[in-house]
Amino acid sequence: MHKRDLWILLTMAVCAGGMLLVLHLTRAGRILHERIPDRPRRRLFLASVSFFITFLAVRLLVAAITHHIGPFHWVTMHGRHIHHLVWGILLLLVTGYGMLAEFGNGATAMSILMSRLIAIGFGMGAALTLDEFALWLDLDPQAYWTRQGRVSIDAVVLFGALLAVGAWGAPLWTRRRGRTAEQKF
Repeated sequence: MHKRDLWILLTMAVCAGGMLLVLHLTRAGRILHERIPDRPRRRLFLASVSFFITFLAVRLLVAAITHHIGPFHWVTMHGRHIHHLVWGILLLLVTGYGMLAEFGNGATAMSILMSRLIAIGFGMGAALTLDEFALWLDLDPQAYWTRQGRVSIDAVVLFGALLAVGAWGAPLWTRRRGRTAEQKF
């Protein structure tokens, strides 16, 4: 891998680190913790936000690479192009292991930080992987910008909607159920 190829990885790390710093060191993190006290819902919210930000960033990055804008190039290893779905799969594996090992389930500051890191990493990994969903089906790297590449957009919209419903829709349904139960008495 060339030094110039590390720009992509560096950009992802800076984005995740920036989100963590904002959430951990600023008032925004405290507000998030107060407004969404339920940890699974907080994780869904963070995964949803990082999913959409990463998807947008990757689409812009791929467009910049294909149009030779900026210092960005394809990530290659020994002459082989490494698609960004590989990085997404690796992130999903790492965050999945973190969830199975129950990292970030405690009440300490470090546990809350790990919980946020896992959620952000999961959203990023899902976006990187689903952005190349058309490649899963056709194994054709040229499908990215073609009509067949539309399948990737559909997969991103469906999964993004699932994350968004879990993060934003669940509180609405919970409140609605609570009112219905109160009205019965």
